[in-house]
Parts: sequence; C-alpha cells; structure tokens
Amino acid sequence: MQLQSLILPLLIVLLAVPLFLQARKQKRAMAEQQKLQNSITAGDRVMTTSGVFGTVVSTSDDTIDIEIAPGMTTTWVRQAVREKVNTEAETPAVEETPAAEAPAEETKVEDAKTEDAESAEKQKTS
Repeated sequence: MQLQSLILPLLIVLLAVPLFLQARKQKRAMAEQQKLQNSITAGDRVMTTSGVFGTVVSTSDDTIDIEIAPGMTTTWVRQAVREKVNTEAETPAVEETPAAEAPAEETKVEDAKTEDAESAEKQKTS
C-alpha cells in the first residue's frame, strides 16, 4: 500500500521537472535574442530570419533599414533579425597556388600509380 501512495507524486515530479527546465531554457534564449536585437546599430552586418544578409543603415525603436545590395535599402522589423554576422569569417582569404606546387601534384599521382602497381604485383604473387 505504501508504494501506491508514492507513484502519483513521483509521476507529477517526473513530468514537472522537464517542463520547468524547458521554460527556463526558453526564457534564457528569448532574453539573449532581445539583447541582440537591442544592440543592433548602423554598420552592423546582420542576417534576418528569412536568410537575407545585409548591412544596417539606420535604426529606430521598432524597425531597422537594411542595405541588401548597393543602393537597395529595405525596412525590417527589429524582431526579424536572427543574428549578427561576423564579416571576417564571411570572407575567407583565397590564396593563389604558386606554379611551383603543380609538379608536386604530378609526383603525388605518379606515387599513387606506383603504389597501385606494387599492390597488384603482391596480389599476383600471393
């Protein structure tokens, strides 16, 4: 009889704890998003919730103007901004390969051919 009286409170606790933790997590995420949206200033590179990238031109209390192409400015609600984009990570440096590296690639191909030939010879002798 003692075990049956503990089942209902235990079941309530098992259901209530995940709901409580989820609510805390959601509240924290909303606070971070609100902080981000309030910190948007002119010149920031942002991404909207629809995936449009642009640079903030001007801001007001509840809207921002984003330049999505040179000379094309659109007005968005502040809540439409998903994140600030780091401009340094967006434009990776492209290095040109010098002509001296081309022969090295050819030797790699030749090495692979010789390794294939050696493995074929080993299989024939086995």
